[in-house]
Amino acid sequence: MRHRRKTKILATLGPASSSPERIRALFEAGADVFRINMSHTSHAGLAELRGHVRALEQATGRSAGVLVDLQGPKIRLGTLPGGSRVLKEGERIRLVRRVEGTDDGAIPIPHAEVFAAMKQRHALLIDDGRVRLRLFGVKDDSAEAFVEVGGEIKDRKGINLPDTLLPVPAMTQKDRSDLDAALNLGVDWVALSFVQRPEDVAELKKIVAGRAGVMAKIEKPKALASLPEILELADALMVARGDLGVELPPEDVPGKQKYIVSTARRAGKPVVVATQMLESMVASSTPTRAEVSDVANAIFESADAVMLSAETATGVYAVEAVAVMDRIAAAVEADPLYQRTIDAQRTPPEATTPDAISAAVHEVTRTIHARAIVCWTSSGSTALRAARERPEAPIVVLTPNLQTARRMAIVWGLYCIHTEDAHDLDDVVDRASEFAAREGFAAPGERVVITAGIPLGTPGATNMLRVAFVK
Repeated sequence: MRHRRKTKILATLGPASSSPERIRALFEAGADVFRINMSHTSHAGLAELRGHVRALEQATGRSAGVLVDLQGPKIRLGTLPGGSRVLKEGERIRLVRRVEGTDDGAIPIPHAEVFAAMKQRHALLIDDGRVRLRLFGVKDDSAEAFVEVGGEIKDRKGINLPDTLLPVPAMTQKDRSDLDAALNLGVDWVALSFVQRPEDVAELKKIVAGRAGVMAKIEKPKALASLPEILELADALMVARGDLGVELPPEDVPGKQKYIVSTARRAGKPVVVATQMLESMVASSTPTRAEVSDVANAIFESADAVMLSAETATGVYAVEAVAVMDRIAAAVEADPLYQRTIDAQRTPPEATTPDAISAAVHEVTRTIHARAIVCWTSSGSTALRAARERPEAPIVVLTPNLQTARRMAIVWGLYCIHTEDAHDLDDVVDRASEFAAREGFAAPGERVVITAGIPLGTPGATNMLRVAFVK
């Protein structure tokens, strides 16, 4: 069982999709990687869900990735007298560093770091941007503000400061505990929230130490200013359009999405587009036309993967949402404009042997109409370079490393097979042809293009291109 499209699908697990039967149904509908959100999952729940995915792998003989999404710090209001308050546009209000509000009308914010960092004219957003304040008269433990957009605020609602570089680490103590649990279970990817600086990613990379891929969630405007440096450290990016759409004007988000996706593509690193892709399917069996177009645009941009959140975690139509996303991806990839669009996005290879080989593989495959590209890889670097070229032919990845097979499940166009390493050059060619035929990618007499690193098992040493006929 395998999916014929190249764009991958992430499905978030939750109350609507936590049983082995539901996880298998999502997998069969098209999910390639399963996301576990630690904002809503205990360590026991994490272990159980991870166990269900690994049992599914055993039952189907196909690798599936597990991504753990760390919660990150949450900046919130304190408690208000009566639990809520209505702020009117143009009103002048006072913010104070306190846990609880009092009858003086000041709004409590129990975060010293907020007052230490915010400046004159900075914006402060409450409740996902429903209420917007503009700051002035900032002091160590208080500030004055004008209400630019009014509305009701309630106890403990979230705060966003899009103009402010907060002196807050991206990982809390809860995140560190969750990370330890995830790494001990052997998850494949860890997604880091609240990334503002390259140092945030560097800290996580140091702790992870290669035991999982590190995905930086781009959800803060400050992260966009350092995107190339963040991407150099991260193994993958996520366009987290939820918070990004709160902290930026909504009309700016599509352009930023294209910038993030294209930057990751040039670097040859996976990028996921996430948040509200089929949001109406939480309660409806069919998506809106706008949602279908949104998913299609991400695929035309050549994102590696598209993600479902509440749609599969809590939605009534979880399996249907995955099936719809699968059909959208398949339809876009079959469109004559698709290959021309992603070919136009190609960038010249870097001046390295592995990049030159990967570019040559792409050209040879297209020139001779080879049925598949077969990559032998241990670390996954050969497969990532092949995927960066976005070839028309499918990419079959043969790896002796099960962790690599699982991690590469998120990457565009890769069909990963865990197998023993090749013994010699003849074995490289013979088994590449054998797997291409066995998995239905090529028929006897058709050609495949094979790439690997010689000597075998040397990470990052892609230096061989071979054309072979399938027997």
